Amino acid sequence: MKYAVIMAGGIGTRFWPVSRKEHPKQFLDIFGDGTLIQNTIARLQGLIPPERCLVVTHERYVEKTKKQLPALPEENILAEPISRNTAPCITYAATVLAARDPEATMAVLPADHVIGNVEQYHKTLDVAFDTARERDALVTIGIEPTYPATGYGYIQYDGTDEDDPKLRAHPVQTFAEKPDPSTAERFIDAGDFLWNSGMFIWQADTILAQIERHLPDAYDAFAPVRAAEGTADAEALTEAFRNSPRISIDYGVMEQADTVYVVPGTFDWNDVGDWRAVYDLSDKDELGNVIEGNVIMQDSSRCYVRAGDRLVVLVGIHDKVVVDTDDAVLVCDRENAQQVKQVVEYLHAHQFDEYV
Repeated sequence: MKYAVIMAGGIGTRFWPVSRKEHPKQFLDIFGDGTLIQNTIARLQGLIPPERCLVVTHERYVEKTKKQLPALPEENILAEPISRNTAPCITYAATVLAARDPEATMAVLPADHVIGNVEQYHKTLDVAFDTARERDALVTIGIEPTYPATGYGYIQYDGTDEDDPKLRAHPVQTFAEKPDPSTAERFIDAGDFLWNSGMFIWQADTILAQIERHLPDAYDAFAPVRAAEGTADAEALTEAFRNSPRISIDYGVMEQADTVYVVPGTFDWNDVGDWRAVYDLSDKDELGNVIEGNVIMQDSSRCYVRAGDRLVVLVGIHDKVVVDTDDAVLVCDRENAQQVKQVVEYLHAHQFDEYV
């Protein structure tokens, strides 16, 4: 049976000052068409129904998740007591699913992507599901690069059957970290690299076996949860997360495993990683501005401005991001939007907790 596991425990620091610890990115309606997590569940319909969708989120967001996703059974919201990166999160979800359905095949999906061409997205996932079952494989979705991005990891794949136009899975040759500009150019020129989307598909028992092999500390930490058939009490679950290594599934398993495949996705995709991505995806006026809220622009162009009731005025400003909230204002160069994360780190380090 096909299942989806939505990872929704992050804070979304690059979307400060709108994204905060108590109301993070995945719960925001950034584009006016529903929140990111609501859209993640909605586009799965026709492939995976809500009763087979699970959300793994921090325990502080359980009630918020219930409110935003009322069609989801309450038992499908899995609460992380401690944030320990994606490997413990996936170990927990796979343990729960394997107990519920020994034949479960699961797609692991981030809660904060924007995806277009849903029909093609479903076809891509179907190929990945089939590959995971038929080959007992770990499968990931790669995205055809449209420019030499330095903000994504890359996947090099075996394209020896590239003349075959059929949507299919390819053996992965290597995973590459986020490159510098010249390396990204080289990846694009090579023609056999894809962006790493962070979407994974595998059988629940297959990923647990790979975690046991490559991350034995994580596997052993969840032994009490397995013994309770995925329904361990809060104390046991907290101990499981506390005793797990803080590591991503990419580093911990995918880069170590032997039977790994990638399906090139040709659907529209964006991980909406920062305010620049929001600007890129939004409709613009004749001067290239994206304006939300009470804003006046004079001799200003190519800016993203998000305001509330308070009037925000830009004069002679170009290529900037301006985000105004009740207690904080962000102004940054549009091309440096990723550095907003460092601002949040500074606020943490200097005990400005009321702004985080």
